[in-house]
Amino acid sequence: MRYEVDPYNRLVLRDTATTTDLPRFRKVIDGKFRVDKNNNLSYHIKAPLPEANKVPRQFKLKGKWSLTESHDLKLTLDKTCRKTFGEQIIVKGEILDVGAGSVLFAMKTRTKDSRKTLYVLRLGGAWKADKYNRLSFHIQKEKSRHDILTFTGIWGINKAHQIVYEYQKAVLIRKKKDTRTLTFKGYWDIGEKGRITYVLNKRGGSYLGFEVKAGIFNKKYIKYEVGVRANRLVDPVNRTVTLFGKWKIKKNIGLVFEIQYSGKRVHAIGFKSEARLTDKDTVSFRIKNNIMENETESSLKLSHRILSGDGEAFLRILKSKNKTGIYSGIACRW
Repeated sequence: MRYEVDPYNRLVLRDTATTTDLPRFRKVIDGKFRVDKNNNLSYHIKAPLPEANKVPRQFKLKGKWSLTESHDLKLTLDKTCRKTFGEQIIVKGEILDVGAGSVLFAMKTRTKDSRKTLYVLRLGGAWKADKYNRLSFHIQKEKSRHDILTFTGIWGINKAHQIVYEYQKAVLIRKKKDTRTLTFKGYWDIGEKGRITYVLNKRGGSYLGFEVKAGIFNKKYIKYEVGVRANRLVDPVNRTVTLFGKWKIKKNIGLVFEIQYSGKRVHAIGFKSEARLTDKDTVSFRIKNNIMENETESSLKLSHRILSGDGEAFLRILKSKNKTGIYSGIACRW
């Protein structure tokens, strides 16, 4: 007996024992795919078949997850499954949503009475950026193992400072491709040398750390260039990450850059810096954060007017030091 998956994500039983010239026996097995807590795939049959002595009520499918070019789920099967299921199983559908530690995959099926239904598979794990600055999802498996879904397209940034990923999905009925958009809800941080990080779930280890080319500090924004290789054999595509916000001095923290995200959420990035009064209306900061070491590119000038609140006390300290440079402190890293 051999099994394959039809266009409606149903298992099809194919009798390979037939030696006649007649068409081989094929039987659709009405059921649904499921994933367990270790993200292993199984197929559960809804109702017993007349061939119940040959067909079990549940199939457990062991293998390695990956993502196809059209962003369908592919399970490359272990050797024990290949005799009856072939080399791989492709579950067709589309990515419904991406969470801090999950991917929701929507898939269509058809019942015996030809009704079309929709259900969702949830894969758990953590988001990472690979060495080519591409988005990847590490699916948690047994014994600390993981499979990787690599998103080979180019990501961007929307007006709310969120990472947005777009891909093309073929629609067979209309014989065209539609654009699908995935939005990642997190916040930016800067701490590790040579990288800028988009944090989704710091406790769960779900964050995207990108290698940066260059950075600019401005009184209204911070800007970095990130090179992304959609294909490791071609030249990287430059993506500009521009974070708009406000510079402030916070007591017991120092120089911070506050960014407002969707839902009026505010997250502050803390910087270790050396400050110096340059004239009656300006404070010059030398950013000491590990991500940038070039003194020219990591310098910043802010007016006294911007440094209101806690910044006023900070200015008095500078004046009392007779314009000598001091360290303004650093925020706690995530």
